[in-house]
Amino acid sequence: MEAFHQSSFYGYLALERRFSAHTLSAYQSDLANFIAFLEQQCLTSLDGVRHSHIRSWMVAQMQEGQSNRSINRRLSCLKTYFKYLKKRGFIDKDPMKKVISPKTGTRLPVYVQESQMTALFTFHDFGDDYLGQLHRIILELLYATGMRRSELSNLKIKDIDFGRSVFRVLGKGQKERFAPIPPYIVSMLNAFITLRAATFPSAETPPFLLLNRKGAQMSPESIYYVVHKYLSLVTTVEQRSPHVLRHSFATHLSNNGADLNAIKELLGHSSLAATQIYMHNNIERLKKVYDQAHPKSAEPEDEPPV
Repeated sequence: MEAFHQSSFYGYLALERRFSAHTLSAYQSDLANFIAFLEQQCLTSLDGVRHSHIRSWMVAQMQEGQSNRSINRRLSCLKTYFKYLKKRGFIDKDPMKKVISPKTGTRLPVYVQESQMTALFTFHDFGDDYLGQLHRIILELLYATGMRRSELSNLKIKDIDFGRSVFRVLGKGQKERFAPIPPYIVSMLNAFITLRAATFPSAETPPFLLLNRKGAQMSPESIYYVVHKYLSLVTTVEQRSPHVLRHSFATHLSNNGADLNAIKELLGHSSLAATQIYMHNNIERLKKVYDQAHPKSAEPEDEPPV
C-alpha cells in the first residue's frame, strides 16, 4: 500500500469528483511535488505530517520563485487531499487547518478588443477547404459561446439542437448547460457539417463535431495551437489562448450591458464570485463616461483648510 495513498486519491478525483483530465494531471503534478518535499524531510508516511511541514514547503516554493497565485493553486490541491484523507480515516487531524494561504491581488482577465475580433473574421481569408473552415469554426464557436477548449473538443453533432438553436455543453464536473447559437452561426455550422461529411464519408467517423485532418477527434491542445496562431495576427496581448476568447466573450457581453447572472449561466460558473471580474472593465468605462459628461466631474478638489 502506498504510504501517501496517492492512487486512491486520484481515483476519488476522477470517479467521484469527476475532475477533467487536465485538472487531474495538474493535481497529480502538485501532489507529487509536495510528497517529494516530504521525502526530502525524511518523512515516509502521513503519520508525521504537520502544518509546519506545509509551511516549510510554502517557503521552499517561494524561494524557487513561485508566485503566490501558483502556491495557492497547489495549496488548493493539498486542501482537497487532506480533506479526503481525513474523511477516509487515513489521518486524525487535517494539518491544512492551521495553514494560511498567501495573499494575491485580483488578476484581471486578458481579452481581445472587439475591433480586433471583427478584423480577424472580416479580413482574414481562411480558405474554402476543410482545414481552413475547421479553423474558422473553432474561433467562431469559442468567441460566440465562451466555451472552454475541452468543452469544444468534446462537442458532438448530436449536442447541436438546431430546432431550439442551442448547444448542449458538458462542463466541469459533468455539469450540463445550454449555450445559444446565434443565427449567423447556424448557417455556418450547417455548411461545415456538410463539408465534414464530404471530407470524411466513412460510417465509422467519430461523432465529434471537430475532426482533425486525419478524421480523429480534435484535441484541446490542437485547438489551443489554432487559436494562438490566429490571435497572433490581430493582437499583441501576451496570452493568446482559447481561454482569452472565453474572457473576450464575457467581457464584451459585460461592456455591452449584459446581466451578470446571464453571463454566469453562459459561462457555466457555479457562483457569481467567479463572474464578477468581468465587471471591472465595465466600471472603468462608466467612470470614463462620467468624467467626460458630468458638468462637475472636472471641478478641482476643495483646498484643505489652513
